[in-house]
Amino acid sequence: MGFDSHTHAPDRPLRLGGVAFEGEAGLAGHSDGDVLCHALADALLGAIGLEDIGRHFPDDVPETEGMAGLDLLARTVLLLREAGFRPVSCDCTVVAERPVLAPRRDEIRESLAGVLGIEPGRVSVKGKRPEGVGLSADGAACFALAVVDRS
Repeated sequence: MGFDSHTHAPDRPLRLGGVAFEGEAGLAGHSDGDVLCHALADALLGAIGLEDIGRHFPDDVPETEGMAGLDLLARTVLLLREAGFRPVSCDCTVVAERPVLAPRRDEIRESLAGVLGIEPGRVSVKGKRPEGVGLSADGAACFALAVVDRS
């Protein structure tokens, strides 16, 4: 299982699962702040005991500054493949007041599936509102679960 959260950064575009949400404030971070891609990358790495994205993509090196979430996810999939594994399916839940994900869900699923090398039907993406519990309207979080198998 992976988890990631960031606060809003109004000077950058919001990206979730590699999909841009025009008119929405982006999320802060050393990379592009795509909490969905980051949480899913952590879930994939954790599923085979390869620690977390901070170890593989540290925030104190220039090479990772501004890195797109989909690029980070693609590099994570390569690490899995090098270790003899492949993604099978995933379930991701974004927790945020905005944006509403439902109208863009299929686009996000296809974006993630393309990088993971699986069918979009094996990718679940849900949006939930925090409803006043622990996350302000100034940020977003994502929980992700990944299933992997030996290649």
